[in-house]
Amino acid sequence: MGWVETARGRIGMVEQGSGGVPLVLLHGVGSDKSVWHPQLDHFGASRRTLAFDYPGYGESDFAAGAGRDDFASAILAAMDALDVRQVHVCGLSLGGVIALAMHAAAPERCASLILADSFAVHPDGQAIHDRSLAASGNLGMRGLAESRVDALVGSSASQEVRSEVIETMSRIDPSAYALGARAVWLADQRDRAAAVRCPTLILCGTEDRITPPSLSEELKDLIPHAVLVEIAGAGHLSNLEQPAIFNRVVERFLAGIE
Repeated sequence: MGWVETARGRIGMVEQGSGGVPLVLLHGVGSDKSVWHPQLDHFGASRRTLAFDYPGYGESDFAAGAGRDDFASAILAAMDALDVRQVHVCGLSLGGVIALAMHAAAPERCASLILADSFAVHPDGQAIHDRSLAASGNLGMRGLAESRVDALVGSSASQEVRSEVIETMSRIDPSAYALGARAVWLADQRDRAAAVRCPTLILCGTEDRITPPSLSEELKDLIPHAVLVEIAGAGHLSNLEQPAIFNRVVERFLAGIE
């Protein structure tokens, strides 16, 4: 693990590989850059692959009051610091929300978007936000993780994956989690999604109960020429639960547009 100093402070990052159009990986509200280890190992064999922490998460500096556009600006600043101009942006859940915000801020820097288990607007977003913050305050981050893991993963998730989800969420600073929860669950980016013109892949676990496939269908309808692929047996964390399928679908998509 590590970090890069940027115009917006220290941003946590990890990278593998070199060459090609880089792939940037953006985590969800309940995790950090470490969630992408299956993708770093796979895609790092053939291209430069980078996973980042949002402000306040992992090894990134906290930024009081930061919202989704600030998160997007922080990732763009990290790309500037690393002299990375254009990338494929792959985001899961909150990461998909930040990917759309990045595209809105700097569309020329997005070679493509890969939006996994995400949405443009969540019909239950306010309620999920309120429940999440109440639970994190009452139970602590470990208690929240233990109470949420069954909803986050699908029926075929291994005990190893379940334990990883709990441990990763337990490490999050509650203040950073509150910023992330607001950034994701209160988002309404339907106009931004409709303005996307770069190649876009949408992925969703068939057993995702947090951001169900209907929300990915809505994204597909909003984004011109987007492709939707459902990952059988995966819940909300499709990249961790079914990494071989996830990687294969993303690899095929990238090969088709490069």
